[in-house]
Amino acid sequence: MSSILLRPRTAYAFTKASRRLFSTKEYQNVIASRPVPSVALLTLNRPKALNALSTPLFKDLNAALLEADAEKEIGAIVITGSDKAFAAGADIKELKEKDFAGAYSGDLFAEWSVITKIRKPVIAAVSGYALGGGCELAMMCDMILASPTAVFGQPEINLGVSPGGGGSQRLTHIVGKYRAMELMLTGRNFSAKEAEQWGLVNRIVGEGEGQVVKEAVDLAQKIASKGQIAVQATKEMINAASELPLTEGVRFERRLFFGLFSTKDKQEGMAAFTEKRKPNWTHS
Repeated sequence: MSSILLRPRTAYAFTKASRRLFSTKEYQNVIASRPVPSVALLTLNRPKALNALSTPLFKDLNAALLEADAEKEIGAIVITGSDKAFAAGADIKELKEKDFAGAYSGDLFAEWSVITKIRKPVIAAVSGYALGGGCELAMMCDMILASPTAVFGQPEINLGVSPGGGGSQRLTHIVGKYRAMELMLTGRNFSAKEAEQWGLVNRIVGEGEGQVVKEAVDLAQKIASKGQIAVQATKEMINAASELPLTEGVRFERRLFFGLFSTKDKQEGMAAFTEKRKPNWTHS
């Protein structure tokens, strides 16, 4: 990891300890850091291109995500961009010369789905533009915190194409068919306030440079303070809710719930509750 890239981009208080990276690999398009020992912070780092989502960027992001997911001490992950742009979309220069045969045979955007297979919770901290692929990337995360400056949208129609990274599906599930039709067929961007009203973001944070990263890291740290097995099982249950009928979803939930009874964390959690003390999770 290039140490010259690791610099405070926001008002978040990076201490010497926070500069300790969880990775020994070099990523050219992502800055990987640990603001606290239990949280990985992945910052998209193509500022001149407004963090346009190129293939090299996604390869770096996926590698960093998988590395953080495998690191036992890390309990949650935050993805962010710059104050100006979370990610302004896919890299159009990369897509311009693609034809159907190349896109289809090369399984274009297949690497974008890696984030949906990460078992630990992933939080998007969005400032500035989150358009096209940037909006899709945010929606692939488990939670979204937005700064007041955040702008979302699926404007692909203005380029003569459609969303291709899951935007037509995820946005429709969140905001409903009719609103999704209007947004995607006109290419209209929408504000953080609208995103909050429609349920696309968890909340809008306070004003101030870097506030969204600070609050996302705080949220991630709170989640990471829980038992990892229960956190990951609960994430799996919630994600299943959008794909399974209610009866099947409840059956799936109950099987995972029963499975947690075999964990040491279940024994520790219930013992701590009855003994009125803080649990000591072993994530086992």
